[in-house]
Amino acid sequence: MEGSEIKEEKEAGIGQKKKIFVAGATGNTGKRIVEQLLAKGFAVKAGVRDVDKAKSVLPEANPFLQIVKTDVTEGSAKLADAIGDDSNAVICATGFQPSWNLLTPWKVDNFGTVNLVDACQKLGIDRFILISSILVNGAAMGQLFNPVYIILNVMGLVLVAKLQAERYIRKSGINYTIIRPGGLKNDPPQGNIVMQPEDTLFRGSISRDQVAEVAVEALLHPESHYKVVEIVASTDAPKRSFEELFGSIEQQ
Repeated sequence: MEGSEIKEEKEAGIGQKKKIFVAGATGNTGKRIVEQLLAKGFAVKAGVRDVDKAKSVLPEANPFLQIVKTDVTEGSAKLADAIGDDSNAVICATGFQPSWNLLTPWKVDNFGTVNLVDACQKLGIDRFILISSILVNGAAMGQLFNPVYIILNVMGLVLVAKLQAERYIRKSGINYTIIRPGGLKNDPPQGNIVMQPEDTLFRGSISRDQVAEVAVEALLHPESHYKVVEIVASTDAPKRSFEELFGSIEQQ
């Protein structure tokens, strides 16, 4: 096969694949989401702040991966240009980098997520998946003095910022899945996924690989639509299909 024919075949394949925009694609969870999307046959547009870093972190020379310079804090108009009208869904895996600027969590985890939702609505994209955190609603759960809730909020009330972003998503009318993982581990999965409704779990941990898997599977299963799910992993939990896991949660 001639080189031009190979190129045309690849371009045709890209056109047939659903393209997913991933914000925060070089983060510890984001890069796993990108890898798993590609493995599942999606095309990926990776939104990153540092393109050079992305080239070293994300899969090399993959014809179905496009890297796009993106800053979620710069407003919905620029984000809409980055996402493009060729994207079918958006997964938000952003997270602020710890600093002494206490406004940073609000700029990234609240306003940045809001900007992404607004950009989706400008483009007519009606599928949004957010990686959030358990205990975002800790105060209402009676966990105000939970050490984990206190520690996670100590740098700029990040859980409160995430909760406000969640509320914006849920009021927007967009088809959402909000995923609240427990403590994130870089280690390979240990145990099976436990999925519960919102404001249920306030302890537990889970591998980032499993968080990425839940995000990708949410794209494949309509049972995940308009739902907030909390996830941890347990060696005592039975293996359940994603139809069962998402189907066990009531629609919001």
